[in-house]
Amino acid sequence: MSAETDAPIVTIRALGDHVGQEVTLQGWCYAKTGKGKLVFLQLRDGTGICQAVVFRGNVSDEDFEVAKAITQESSLIVRGVVKAEPRAPGVPGGYEVDVRGVETTGISDPYPIQPKEHGVEFLMQHRHLWLRSNRQWAAMRVRAVIVRAIRDWLDDHGYLNVDTPIITPAAAEGTTTLFEIDYHGEPAYLAQTGQLYNEANIFAFGKVYCFGPTFRAEKSKTRRHLQEFWMVEPEIAFCDLEQLMEVEEQFVSYIVQRCLAECAPELEVLERDTSFLQRVTPPFPRIHYDEAVAMINAAAARGDLVPGYPDPVPAIEWGDDFGSPHETYIAAQFEKPVFVHHYPTQVKAFYMEPEPGRPEVCRSVDLLAPEGYGEITGGSERMS
Repeated sequence: MSAETDAPIVTIRALGDHVGQEVTLQGWCYAKTGKGKLVFLQLRDGTGICQAVVFRGNVSDEDFEVAKAITQESSLIVRGVVKAEPRAPGVPGGYEVDVRGVETTGISDPYPIQPKEHGVEFLMQHRHLWLRSNRQWAAMRVRAVIVRAIRDWLDDHGYLNVDTPIITPAAAEGTTTLFEIDYHGEPAYLAQTGQLYNEANIFAFGKVYCFGPTFRAEKSKTRRHLQEFWMVEPEIAFCDLEQLMEVEEQFVSYIVQRCLAECAPELEVLERDTSFLQRVTPPFPRIHYDEAVAMINAAAARGDLVPGYPDPVPAIEWGDDFGSPHETYIAAQFEKPVFVHHYPTQVKAFYMEPEPGRPEVCRSVDLLAPEGYGEITGGSERMS
């Protein structure tokens, strides 16, 4: 890079605060085009992507040759003047850098992931590189905001974070989905849930939560099944079913609205229609399991289709748990996530409180989300 400069090092995310100023960016070449006296660099730095325009008349001959030789994913330091340009591509868009100097700190070998269709197997074999693509980048940034929002809401509402064990001596959610390990000659298991630990913790702390990895040895290969995932599990003392639903809708709404506020560029990269997300505010609709069964069977009698499925809604017997088509159909009938409460006792866990006067149902609730996601939260009053 030509002569030393005092241009401050800034992030791409903050370019809007430096219009008209000379700045320094550090990052990697996401893509490059050029012809004649111009080289267009797509620069990413972890906070976003911006266009850096290298015009031969604005840089030294040496720097222009450096720009021409840059390969995809090479490491760069770019100095230039920030310009507001509504047509400029980027994340977030609207700004570009008129380059005054460019330096490479590492030239990348030929990059295996090109702008064309690749199979999932190929991409997973190159997972460490796939993470650099814009959709993977956006998804990981949204996930990070969700994690922060979860912790912030719970911490701000008086819940104590308790880290429960990951290696456990027994099953908590059924023995068919356990990952067994050898623990010094004795069998032990990767945790399916921290719930039972936290049901003991509430007697010391009142309101607690655990948030960490969960393991289920399920062989299902669908968008709704993972063998390892992260789960947040709050527990509350002195909380009835209606209070629980109020907590859930406030909690979920806060997370969604936080993402809308902080992740607009990422959601745009993911081509996410945010109109539904904007409606995710309390209160959420509430329907009894009995109503849900009646709704499903009426739809089955009419031959209604399930969104995203080729077949009509399947009928259901009272007392059965809902399958994916049932949950998808129910959720599609509402403009917000919907609570289904008072499930049959026989399809829920042993610790859920039966309804007084009607013990065949329990004081339980699932929150169903649309677009085929189904149950996103579940809870109940616990037996005392």
